Amino acid sequence: MDLQWIWTGIEQGIAEMSLLEGVAVIFGIASVIYSIKKNILVFPTGMVSTLIYVYICLEYKLYADMGINAYYFGMSVYGWYLWSRPTGEREELPVTWLSKMGIVKSIVLFLGSYAVLYYVLANFTDSDVPYWDSFTTSSAFVGMWLMAKKKVENWIAWIITDIVSVPLYFYKGLMLTSFQFLFFTVLATIGLIEWIKAAKKEQKAYA
Repeated sequence: MDLQWIWTGIEQGIAEMSLLEGVAVIFGIASVIYSIKKNILVFPTGMVSTLIYVYICLEYKLYADMGINAYYFGMSVYGWYLWSRPTGEREELPVTWLSKMGIVKSIVLFLGSYAVLYYVLANFTDSDVPYWDSFTTSSAFVGMWLMAKKKVENWIAWIITDIVSVPLYFYKGLMLTSFQFLFFTVLATIGLIEWIKAAKKEQKAYA
């Protein structure tokens, strides 16, 4: 990997970065870190970042991503509610794996949202990246839904979203946001490992 190219991109991104994008990046990274730690602060920090990105995505014609950030905000409220009100005798909502039916529902949710988003973007907007914008939005749609339910597989959806988002935002000229998603890919991988460990502990504790 060309480290000089990466550093040049970061420098360019910082130079071109708006104050709003900088704040959104900081809160976005904080939200992912809190998510790895299974800390409920994942939701308020994420809400700040997503509200800012609604505006940024509108400005850069990333309409599906604008919609998904609005969805993130709503799901953050839902996730905040679920995480703060665990069922039964447990002090917090446990980390668990998806059931077979849950996997099927996640795949259907991804394919259905992709089809709808692509149709809308291709026919009713001036988006120049309808395929990729729809893809990242649909996978993130699934990731946020699974995170609110504290499912291990949410990290798989986020890894896919982050990997595809790196070149998408780079192409759009949002350099720092592009590198943010590269960093998110690393964090999501760490999150997946940590949540797998947490799910295994949960299974042993209540076996």
